[in-house]
Parts: sequence; C-alpha cells; structure tokens
Amino acid sequence: MASKYDIIIVGSGPGGYVAAIRASQLGKKVAIVEKESLGGICLNWGCIPTKALLKSANVFEYISHAEDYGITVKDAKADFSGMVKRSRGVADGMSKGVQFLMKKNKIDVIDGFGKLKSGKKVEVENDGKKTEYSADNIIIATGGRAKELPNLPIDGKKIIEYRKAMSLEKQPKKMVVVGSGAIGVEFAYFYNAIGTEVTIVEFMDRIVPVEDEEVSKALAKTYKKAGINIMTSSEVTSVDTKGSGCKVTVKTKKGEEKLDCDVVLSAVGVATNLEGIGLEDVGVSTDKGKVLVDDYYKTNVDGVYAIGDIVHGPALAHVASAEGIICVEKIAGENPEPLDYKNIPGCTYCSPEIASVGYTEKQAKEAGYDLKIGKFPFSASGKASAAGAKDGFVKLVFDAKYGELLGAHMIGANVTEMIAEIVAVRKLETTGHELIKTVHPHPTMSEAIMEAAAAAYDEVIHI
Repeated sequence: MASKYDIIIVGSGPGGYVAAIRASQLGKKVAIVEKESLGGICLNWGCIPTKALLKSANVFEYISHAEDYGITVKDAKADFSGMVKRSRGVADGMSKGVQFLMKKNKIDVIDGFGKLKSGKKVEVENDGKKTEYSADNIIIATGGRAKELPNLPIDGKKIIEYRKAMSLEKQPKKMVVVGSGAIGVEFAYFYNAIGTEVTIVEFMDRIVPVEDEEVSKALAKTYKKAGINIMTSSEVTSVDTKGSGCKVTVKTKKGEEKLDCDVVLSAVGVATNLEGIGLEDVGVSTDKGKVLVDDYYKTNVDGVYAIGDIVHGPALAHVASAEGIICVEKIAGENPEPLDYKNIPGCTYCSPEIASVGYTEKQAKEAGYDLKIGKFPFSASGKASAAGAKDGFVKLVFDAKYGELLGAHMIGANVTEMIAEIVAVRKLETTGHELIKTVHPHPTMSEAIMEAAAAAYDEVIHI
C-alpha cells in the first residue's frame, strides 16, 4: 500500500465503492478502507441478499399456486435453510464482484477500521495494528445500521434486526415485526409466504406511512388477505424474553394487547455510523446524527467530504452512489449538477412491489397545487391478467396548470422496474400530454403509466 493518495474513502458500500471507481476513472490515486466486507451493508446484508430471499418466497408462492396456471405440483415445501444459503451465496458473489472492480480500477483496499486524524490523514486499525495514510481528500461513507429503541433492546436471539432476520438458524413459527417501512414489510412478506405467522405493529395510522395513502390501503388489503395481522396506531411497550419465546406488550387505541411469538424483528429505521471515526477530533460539524455538507458533500473541514446514509437525505443505496459520483467529480474539477432530492425514486420489494417518486397527492395539495389525478388499475391490464398479477395500480399526480408530473405512485408486480421511466420524465420536464403520446409496447405492465396519464386528462382507453 502507498502512504499518500489523492482520495481515501472510508467505507465500501454503494456510496464508497462507486465513488472510488469514478475517482479512478478521473485519474485519481484512490484507496478505500473497509472494516468488514467490500460492498458494505447493501451488498452483504441489505439490498441484495434480501432480494434473494424475497425471490425464493416469490418462487415458492408460484409453485404453491401452480394450479392457477394449469400446472400440477405435489408436495412443495419451503426449505428455510436452503433459502438462507442461497441468499448468502448471492451476497458473497456480489462482494467478490466488488473485489474484482477494485482490482480492475487499480484501487487499493485497506482492511480495518478507519478514523480521521488531523492533517488530512486516516488511521486504520487492523488486528490491533494502527497505520496512518494521508490524502488530499477524504470521503466518509460509513453508512448506517439498524436503529435500536430503548424499549426494544436487540439481543440478536429473540429481538433481532435485519441482519439476523436473513440468517436465522431456524424458521420461526410466529414473528412480530415492529415497523412497517421497507424493511418491515419486506420481511413480513417473506416470512408469511413461507408459513410463519406474522404480525406487523406500526406506530403510525397506516403501514408504509411514507407512501401515498392509496398505496398503503392497497398493501394492507393484500397483506390481510394473505393472513398477515396488521396493528396500526400501536406501539410495542415491552418484550418479555424469559422462557422459550417472547411475550410482546402492545399499546393500542383500544388498550393493551399481549402477543406471543418466537422472535421480534425490530425494523424501526436506520441509525448512522458516526461513532469513533474521528469527526470530533478534526472538528467536522454534525446535526442530529448527520454530517453537515454542502451541495457537493464538502464538510466544514477542508478536504473532508461525507456521502450516503450519514448525510441528510434518504438512506438509499442509489442515493449514496449518486452522491459519491457528484462528490468525486467536484473534487476532480468537473462541474457536476447537484442532486435533485425531489426526484429520487423509492422502491419496496414486498409482493406486490411498491415504487414511488415525487409528491404524494396529499403533499401536492398541501403545497398548493391544483391537481389532475390519473389512476389505472392492473386489473384492466392484459399483461397483468396473463401473469396472474392483477393487484395494484399506477397513480400519477399532475399540476393542472402546466401539466408537470408532480409524483407517481405504483403498487403491483414489477413496478420497481417501471419507476425509472417516471424519474426520467420528471428530469426532462415532460408534460402529461407528452406522456400520453409516448407509445408504450403492448402487452406490458408499463402501459399502465400511459393509461394513468390518459386517465388524468379523461382520455383513458381501457377503463
């Protein structure tokens, strides 16, 4: 390893490793510091392995309903350990892929825990040995971890977080999921699909509370039909872990309820990894657990930058990657456009999937817009009917005055693959009428976008 670099990046998640590759492309001498596995939480314990588990559940559901497609299958059963093994294999493969990319782009990988030191230096501790490296610029990309509530202490056995939820030794018969954001509803779907009795406890008055209200209602309807118990406007006040299982006390509008389960999954959000990385030592400013940065992710300390979950903005892998690219391009003297945080897509990979971007209907009204709303149900889609996936809809929110697409909200099969069209449409400031006249292939799920736009302007054909 060299001792001096143009850029040192602390953390190799989708923010860190993407920034490292882009910096290398721009001719910079780069090192990346990682205390665990290349790819960070996303590739090893988040985005990728969870999708592998969800795919296993999805395949099992297909097989369980094979008769609906004219196929007879006997004695199908879920192999929980086999699903976990496949998931870990997928994660390992992705991490090795990042290793290859580091070598390909001539990026030095420094194993160990990185800590900022004054004078633009990073101290890396590995197996008790400390080594200092210096750089003209340092990017902190240390990511996040599961948030822990005081009344829900994670013990890794009976009260668990997402990492343990995807690597349990044994499938629980009963599970209580606390929180109904993306992590909560994805694991609720997975475990319910393979036969675990699942209860979701949500503090807000609806599940997936950041989504459009109609999306929340649609997912709740599907989940209840699948046998998932949903408790909204409710709060877990305590968990008794004595004995073989858990006794969960839930405070509801109607009073206190007791739930018995094998394991409690805490899915109440993300906490940032800022402890022990030397921010205080060098004077980097933070606020409420986030590093303060400008539009190009520069901190108040010269030569120190921060990206990803540790800065203000949505804690999403694709956001971290975009921030990393903008950050290193600015360092390299390019003139990148600041990230538009109002045009960031959000995806939830439960079944049916959820994808959204921009204003919800409620937010748009509160912002003072006069609206045109277009909605197209997948029950009217030929492709959805053929696929046996008629649940859900596409909902588009337009500004009535100028035709600007303010937001899009989808729930249904494969909608996470469709949302990028809306992001591009919003980026290009395309109007509703232009979207209607954009010919979509038939039969596809994506036709619902064109039809929803047409519905907003009373031109819809198929409903």
